[in-house]
Amino acid sequence: MLEVGIVGLPAAGKTALFNALTSAGVGQDYGKEHVGMAPIADERLDQLAQVVGAEKVTPAAVRVVDTPATGPQLLGNLRRVDALLAVVDGFSAGADPDGDLERLELELLVADRDHVERRLERVTKQAKSGDSKLRDEAVELERLLAHVEAGRSVREWEGPLPAELEPLTTKPVVAVVNGPEGIDLKLEAELSELPEDEAAAYRDGESALDEIVRRLFEVLGLVTFFTAGEKEARGWTLRRGQTALEAAATIHSDIARGFIRCEVVRWSDLVEAGSYAETARRGQQRLEGKTYEVQDGDVLTVRFNV
Repeated sequence: MLEVGIVGLPAAGKTALFNALTSAGVGQDYGKEHVGMAPIADERLDQLAQVVGAEKVTPAAVRVVDTPATGPQLLGNLRRVDALLAVVDGFSAGADPDGDLERLELELLVADRDHVERRLERVTKQAKSGDSKLRDEAVELERLLAHVEAGRSVREWEGPLPAELEPLTTKPVVAVVNGPEGIDLKLEAELSELPEDEAAAYRDGESALDEIVRRLFEVLGLVTFFTAGEKEARGWTLRRGQTALEAAATIHSDIARGFIRCEVVRWSDLVEAGSYAETARRGQQRLEGKTYEVQDGDVLTVRFNV
């Protein structure tokens, strides 16, 4: 599942963004980490649900983590997320969004520097056992630490990185300006508590948060595929270039383990035809194997046997 972390300087609007995305309605508890799910609106899913008569509609979702501060230890909780949403203040008198972004990048750099140093200490101790791989890693970590201490990010490192390192400065960052030139996050958080139709009428257009989701999809190279039947129509996210087998694993590990084949139809073809049977009659439905590269808008029916 796609996971993003929210970072920002104090009072930038991090929790307001979290509430706007998740409708969680959490208070300004500065000492707690907040975790929630943000549904990804997709009008294609509603059309599919209507065609197949789905009892339940479940949009694709993003897991969102809001950290209470920017210290190295707290930022370390974000090492497993796929991308970062960097919230900067655009409302206050003398607000400097670009300067705040630079400060955030420095915070991430410092957090990575501490992380590399701690891992170097641990690997150096373990390498005393005589393990050559650990000795080689310790040498590379020493070079990487010198690189970071020189003020450069891990993103600029040209060599391979240890798989366990999970640096912050290599993650895609989407900047969110909380202000007139960006998004009014307080307003969006308030609107998130209203029924969808009321919020849409108040906005007189799409949510500004949709733009954040689009930017996340761009920087992460994501596509949306669907599963649609009488019980449920559901959206799922997948990295561009991933296969039908990986899509099956996204749905459930048992489905991937017993994968036989995958029936694929374009969402627009299914909506236009009105049924799976009609898409098959028109020759718009096809069978694909494990290595099929899933496309944005594909509707998948995975046949499996466990």
